[in-house]
Amino acid sequence: MTGQDLPSMLPGLLPRLWAFALRIAGDRHDAEDLVQRACVHALERVHQWQPGTSALSWMYSIVHTTWINEIRSRRVRSRGSLAWEDADVETVPDLHAATPEDLASYHQVFGAVDQLPEAQRLVVLLVAVEGLSYQEAAQVLDVPIGTVMSRLSRARRTIGDRFRNPEGQPRRIDNTAGAREEDA
Repeated sequence: MTGQDLPSMLPGLLPRLWAFALRIAGDRHDAEDLVQRACVHALERVHQWQPGTSALSWMYSIVHTTWINEIRSRRVRSRGSLAWEDADVETVPDLHAATPEDLASYHQVFGAVDQLPEAQRLVVLLVAVEGLSYQEAAQVLDVPIGTVMSRLSRARRTIGDRFRNPEGQPRRIDNTAGAREEDA
């Protein structure tokens, strides 16, 4: 593949780019703007695309970098929120949730991922949700592969701990109240 192939490939990448952008931005409008800006950046810099590099990984990297720049701009302007809203979760399709129980579990896990520190959340999204290899995620985030593995390990441990009660048994989480069952 060459840089000349990118314009024809972008339409096929847009659903995954938009889903990733929604997950990191937490807002539908921000995600749309983010993907649009990332596509413009990619087309303007198509000559920088390395031969043999996955177009999807390269685009994830551009989306991530564009989002980091947006966060910095927002901090300078002292406005904006990165909090997810329940309505945003509903906009992300889950093709595997066939039953209400599956959907409830999905929301619990999604809520747990959302509460992770940003660096860990991004690694989980890239590796577990988007299916990138550790190496690809490291390239997207511009960090060593060991950092990706460490962040993913800590994220998995944090999420696992969140779903276990003190006796080590699985428990359900009530995200609406923001409290554990045993705290109620």
